[in-house]
Amino acid sequence: MSGPPSPLIENYLRETDFWHVANIGRGCKLDPKLISAFIDRWRLETHTFHLSYRECTITLKDLQLRLGLLVDGSVFIRSAQSAD
Repeated sequence: MSGPPSPLIENYLRETDFWHVANIGRGCKLDPKLISAFIDRWRLETHTFHLSYRECTITLKDLQLRLGLLVDGSVFIRSAQSAD
């Protein structure tokens, strides 16, 4: 499990209302077997999960509902430089 986001980007995350997204899952235990099962079922060509009962696609609406993100309004674009 990772720690909190770097203090170097905290203000940017808060300005863009992504602070809560960066903290999703903190305090939760990840199940490696479940993650591996989803990775095995992901099809890059169609951007869907192929499950035993049907295909499942993650849409922008899904992210909006699950993460509480705003998907309307102005687009925010900012360049970033890697330390690598």
